[in-house]
Amino acid sequence: MQAVCDDSAYVQHMLDFESALARAQAATGIIPKAAATSIGKQCVAAHFDIATLGDGATKAGNLAIPLVKMLTAQVAKSDAEAAKFVHWGATSQDVIDTATVLQLRDGIDVLLKDLDRTIAAFAKLANQHRNTATVARTLLQQALPMPFGLKLAEYASALHRSRARFKRAKRETLALQFGGAGGTLASLGADGLKIAEHLAKELSLPLPDAPWHTQRDRIAECASVFAILAGTCGKIARDVTLLMQTEVGEAFEPAGEGRGGSSALPHKRNPVGAASAIAAATMAPNLAATIFAAQAQEHERSAGLWHAEWPALPTLMLVTSGALAAVADIAEGMTVDAERMRTNLDSTRGLIMAEAVSMALAKKIGKSEAHKIIEAASRKSVETRQHLRDVLAKDSHVTSHIAPDKLSALFEPMSYHGVSQTLIDRLLASLQKD
Repeated sequence: MQAVCDDSAYVQHMLDFESALARAQAATGIIPKAAATSIGKQCVAAHFDIATLGDGATKAGNLAIPLVKMLTAQVAKSDAEAAKFVHWGATSQDVIDTATVLQLRDGIDVLLKDLDRTIAAFAKLANQHRNTATVARTLLQQALPMPFGLKLAEYASALHRSRARFKRAKRETLALQFGGAGGTLASLGADGLKIAEHLAKELSLPLPDAPWHTQRDRIAECASVFAILAGTCGKIARDVTLLMQTEVGEAFEPAGEGRGGSSALPHKRNPVGAASAIAAATMAPNLAATIFAAQAQEHERSAGLWHAEWPALPTLMLVTSGALAAVADIAEGMTVDAERMRTNLDSTRGLIMAEAVSMALAKKIGKSEAHKIIEAASRKSVETRQHLRDVLAKDSHVTSHIAPDKLSALFEPMSYHGVSQTLIDRLLASLQKD
């Protein structure tokens, strides 16, 4: 993603637009084919000094103005006649917005690769741990037993939904920008749309119904897709940090030489990948908010709001990529301590199975009465530090309805997973939908 967001790569996308524009206009007879060839030969980012372009952009107000001047001068050195047709009929925003779209397309391709490997890794782990009992936690407290595989399958499914959003954005949202100074293509007369059609084909981009200079919903939609993925990565990473806590110790991101250590404490195994993902996910919403705020652009061309997108969007792409890369490493190198999961399931002396017993008893005496009985027994279990099963075994309100062997069976965590296995199957099956 750093390569995608590199200044030289962005300049090359701008030059790709200029070269494609010349070819499109030559194909429609607007400019000579020889001119298009001469222009195309000079559309190489290595021919331009990035620092000089940056200085020129500060003075001119955008990067396209100094780039077009420098390109025109470059073309003129070898073909003075062709230099007359550089940037013919286009405006600065056409170049910059289309370059942004091309940058987004490249960025999405990078993310799709990391998404594919992350989804595959979590799906594999989900199958491996579909019968590994762990604690389902609500409000950070132990709630019920669940298969660890269900948690992992949910991660894979959430990431797959982001994958679908990116593919849809690439297919439908990333569109050519070509409208001329006021969005009417007036400088090209009746040939404007014909040139736009050729230009879209040259760049392999969808042709929108009309230019969208100040209709920024496409950019905002892309920003939202990046931010959603970053948020999903943040959620997964947050879970990992909690699972890695010393007092929990159930699952861990990969360890290695120089990874997760402490400058002061030699025994530490810190969640460094997860921490990076959480940091990136924390930044992403505010960057996306800048893009959303920049939608309220005035009339046909904006002063300031369009400009606010320039640094925000590539930064959003970078932090999202960083979050996903960290989670991909976690998924491919996660270690799971099933024994510790079982120990933690047993740490409340059976309280985690209270609902299971309550529901079994409710079938005999009703839910409200059963709830009261098990709630009272749970309090006694905590106060006396007895296992809930032992407290219930002495309670005639329970034993008169549930036989001892049935009562013991209710305290097996794997017996109270509901339709979890079916849910895992459904989640993993959803990953096959493209």
